[in-house]
Amino acid sequence: MITFWAAALALTLMLYVLLDGFDLGVGMLFGIAPDETARRHMVQAIAPVWDGNETWLVLAATILFGAFPTVYALLLSAFYLPLLLMLAALILRGVAFEFRYKSRRLRRVWDAGFVGGSYCAAFVQGVTVGALVQELPVRDGLYAGGAFTWLTPFSLLCGLGLCLGYALLGAAWLCGKTESDVRDLGFRLLPRLLLGVLVFLGAAFAYALAMNLRVLHRWVERPEMLVLPLVGAAACAGLLYAVRRRNDALPFPLVALIFAAAFATLAASFLPYMVPFSVTVKEAAAPEASLSFMFWGAGVVVLPITLIYTLVVYRVFKGKVDVAEHYD
Repeated sequence: MITFWAAALALTLMLYVLLDGFDLGVGMLFGIAPDETARRHMVQAIAPVWDGNETWLVLAATILFGAFPTVYALLLSAFYLPLLLMLAALILRGVAFEFRYKSRRLRRVWDAGFVGGSYCAAFVQGVTVGALVQELPVRDGLYAGGAFTWLTPFSLLCGLGLCLGYALLGAAWLCGKTESDVRDLGFRLLPRLLLGVLVFLGAAFAYALAMNLRVLHRWVERPEMLVLPLVGAAACAGLLYAVRRRNDALPFPLVALIFAAAFATLAASFLPYMVPFSVTVKEAAAPEASLSFMFWGAGVVVLPITLIYTLVVYRVFKGKVDVAEHYD
């Protein structure tokens, strides 16, 4: 049962990163749209799915709370301030998304809120991952650091890196969902954003080597992990080929594969720990009776229904969006 819930948590986190990642990326790119027509086109590209994407964040938090309460309490103690900031940014982003159609005089204000909320949410998520990689101070399963222990140069670098990664996802989504100028903008941005992501990965790796982070020791202990970066490198090469051929269908799946390879690499570097290198998956798990009780509700009903709903929505709203179909 522990394995099931660990796998379910990994799935929900991966789906959140991919799905909400691209609409956060579109939100960040929204700020460099050349005109109002392009901005409306971008909004139409994510309008049917953006709010449903955040469901996976709620589901991941629910699994943490119910199946791994020790980790939930520890992470909430360590990241209380950044998580509040992320939630505020997501709320601002959602309000701005809806209100920009209703207010002509304040449309620029709501546009700025949409862009700013997207950047803030993405940046905080990257900072959180960076702080986890750098390791949190934990004693006897409890957080032993201060309110700003998570705020380090390495975590800030990771925040910037995730912003670049989400923007790459967003540009790839625009290539597949839009036409004309917005599609061309996506193809122009893809090589630059990919270069930015690769530069970030190189800088993060060099920084980690300089700090002698323990997560790097896993590469020596588990050399089979090298397969995952090779998959990511092959996806990068495929992405450049797709950009050169102006293939609309390939960029998003290839960028998703890059993210999946990075996510799998990170997970493999952490295992068997959930909070490196302090709390293992087994230590963090709730009692077996609680896990079994959750399985017959959340595991058998909620998780499959949410997954089916997501698949149906993306099936129904597949294809290009029409810029003429918008609210005035």
